[in-house]
Amino acid sequence: MSLTNVINISGSGMTAQSVRLNTTASNLANAETVSSSIDTTYRARKPVFQVLQDSLINRDFSPVDLETDVGSGVKVAAIVEKDAPLDIRYEPTHPMADENGYVYYPNVNVVEEMADMMSASRSFAVNVEVFNTAKTMLQKTLTMGK
Repeated sequence: MSLTNVINISGSGMTAQSVRLNTTASNLANAETVSSSIDTTYRARKPVFQVLQDSLINRDFSPVDLETDVGSGVKVAAIVEKDAPLDIRYEPTHPMADENGYVYYPNVNVVEEMADMMSASRSFAVNVEVFNTAKTMLQKTLTMGK
């Protein structure tokens, strides 16, 4: 695998983790929004990552060829809504309550979102380190003949 491939892979990883951080921030910002109907209630969103090369795992257990068997990056294939149930509370005095006295809160789990944020932040930092190391190695390679 060439250093430019490593730089491209780490760049795609940083982009994907940025999307993950943004969706997590959006979920946290909307964690306590209230709605008077199920249809208009915010639902937590999660990015779905996809490897840019299908043969990431060597399925026949033969020796791994680093030129063909390693993924060439990651992309965000979609951003999907979580299917966890909404938080429905009986609060008849709430100004947003429906005709039956229910208020609808998003299906955002703040603890889970904070864990996702820490994980995405660390993954982003690792990709930055890989990017910087590959860049330094490439620069040293260019100055070898001097």
